[in-house]
Amino acid sequence: MSAALLDLQDVAVGYNGTPVLEHVSLAIERREFVALLGPNGAGKTTLLRAMLGLAPVLGGRIAYGFDRVASPPGYVPQRDALDPIFPLTAFEVVLMGTYAKLPPLRPAGAMQRQLAAHCLELVGMTVLARRPFWAMSGGQKQRVLIARALAVQPEIMLLDEPTAGVDHQAEAAISEVLATLNREHGLTVVLVSHHLGHIQSAVQSFIWVDEGRAVKQSADKLPAVTGPTGLPEARAATR
Repeated sequence: MSAALLDLQDVAVGYNGTPVLEHVSLAIERREFVALLGPNGAGKTTLLRAMLGLAPVLGGRIAYGFDRVASPPGYVPQRDALDPIFPLTAFEVVLMGTYAKLPPLRPAGAMQRQLAAHCLELVGMTVLARRPFWAMSGGQKQRVLIARALAVQPEIMLLDEPTAGVDHQAEAAISEVLATLNREHGLTVVLVSHHLGHIQSAVQSFIWVDEGRAVKQSADKLPAVTGPTGLPEARAATR
């Protein structure tokens, strides 16, 4: 296995045989906090999904520094809607995450229920454990989905725009949860974002995705990406 958690070696990713990104070579190290940045439609989500094994790798290879069966990656998609006529509570949604390590058809037991409760505690949602998921605010739902991803007990968590569409207070709460999980629990975090906001102080490196390329750089170059002049500065910073 690779020494890094994720090691992309001359990777091309895309759909229907057509690459969206090519010649991507970069590594995600243990305990790292990485942001995937770039303009709309550049391929950020495609790259994230390729890291998860959900989008096809058209060339090169991705080496994993962990056992994806014994320790699957945690994944928080951009949107996750549950039908309100099927009234799952927040606790039940998180409990779903424990199924990843259960044999087929085996119900969750006391150990899994304890794990789900602990994951809700980690994201500050214990008091809302019995609230219907559909009745929650956008920010509350996102924290529950982070807890569900934690219930997989991953070494790495990948999130697709976890603060999109939430208010300022919810964004701050989500950002603090992710920063704490990385800083105090050693969780490796990779997230797609258009607006780093509160999370920028936790980011250690970023991957700039644009024009068919993806380039990883240290966070000390982030001001060029998030500065007032926008994309032209960001492109200059990666060349």
